[in-house]
Amino acid sequence: MNSMRECYSILDTGEESMRLIAKLILIVTLVVFPQSFQAAPTPEPNIGVNGYFASDRAQRGRIIQAAVVMEIPSGYHVNANRPLNKYSIPTSLKIDASGGVRVGPVMYPHAIVRKLKATNNEPLAVYEGRAILHFNVTVPANYQGSVSLNLHLRFQSCNDEVCFPPKTQEMNMGIDVVGPNDRVQRTNGWVFGRR
Repeated sequence: MNSMRECYSILDTGEESMRLIAKLILIVTLVVFPQSFQAAPTPEPNIGVNGYFASDRAQRGRIIQAAVVMEIPSGYHVNANRPLNKYSIPTSLKIDASGGVRVGPVMYPHAIVRKLKATNNEPLAVYEGRAILHFNVTVPANYQGSVSLNLHLRFQSCNDEVCFPPKTQEMNMGIDVVGPNDRVQRTNGWVFGRR
């Protein structure tokens, strides 16, 4: 009978040792590889950025309207040009032109003011959905060739809980130039409004 008790005692000790080893393996795994057990990070949004002109060609010596359109996915926003918070990175558009082409000031859209967890419920001016940034381009009267604009759009996107690192999107906008009396066709009415 004593030998049976010793046998059960050895088995109990073996089970306890296995449980202890399993617990230690679990703790070591959680400490060494903690990121494997965290929630997946929120994916950064794919913000569409495109440039448009208000007509199919630009006339020499005239002004043509232009715009950059940002398409912001649902559930995300982009800080406005004046975000109301000194820590938020504003949306800004810089435009380089050459050959005497002049670019007017950028007119940013009206922002929506939100209170978000990412800013400790402080008011923040943001763009959501579609944001259209307008500007005018003046083509010199003696200009030859086509106009090429280099754009640098800097913005910071966020959701209600986290902001992503700021980005600068580079793009080029080009348009052919015709004489001042040549006919041009209005285009992209959804951006500039119909006339």
